[in-house]
Amino acid sequence: MTTTRPRRVLYVLTSHATLGDTGEPTGFHLGETVAPWQRLRADGHTVDFVSVRGGRPPVIGYDPDDPAQRAFLADPEVGGRLARTPRPEEVDPAAYAGVFFVGGHGTMWDFRGHRALHTLGRVVYESGGVVAAICHGPAALVDLTLSDGTHLVDGHELTAFSHASETARGLADVVPFSLQSELEERGAVFSAAYDRSPHVVVSGRLVTGQNPQSAAELGERMATLLRVAGGRGDREGVGGRQGMRATHR
Repeated sequence: MTTTRPRRVLYVLTSHATLGDTGEPTGFHLGETVAPWQRLRADGHTVDFVSVRGGRPPVIGYDPDDPAQRAFLADPEVGGRLARTPRPEEVDPAAYAGVFFVGGHGTMWDFRGHRALHTLGRVVYESGGVVAAICHGPAALVDLTLSDGTHLVDGHELTAFSHASETARGLADVVPFSLQSELEERGAVFSAAYDRSPHVVVSGRLVTGQNPQSAAELGERMATLLRVAGGRGDREGVGGRQGMRATHR
């Protein structure tokens, strides 16, 4: 039986609050945040939060009928951390065995091309840690390169919010780019399930989920990988670019 050793995992949240020119609100997606948080906390891991601009990030997707979301928001420790999140530049990526890029449409405006987010992902990954992203969170992976200049996603199987799903919601011309197309352009092997169906892909130490419905399984897969993954300050993990090959549903 594998014994889980507590690790630190960093959640990265968007600070972008408006959905393009629509005037509609956006932000980080609460449902995508809570299910993995519950699973990682159950294994004793510490979860920290950063947001692109720091302070209190905007939030969407609150379901008042979901007891897990209510418990998350009522937790005084969580509330305190979300009220004053640091910026990515203000944390040490070497302290983390995992980084999770939470979704929400806001990420399409402030995750891509953000150098500090790239540094977080690169350091965690090259230290043998876990990189996870869900829904629109993989926007952070589009331009993320490793120390050898290759794109992290190149050759990896992954998923994200698909172009078909974006089109179905009438947002393909609202978002600044097609997330699926840009990931594929950088060598990712993209797959997607039917809209609103859970779909999670594990490729080495890269874990991606397609949509909010994938959050619970993504948390499970992260927890599994964290049992063996490394990270600076925790050198007993596994390294290598490929690790385990992809499994998905």
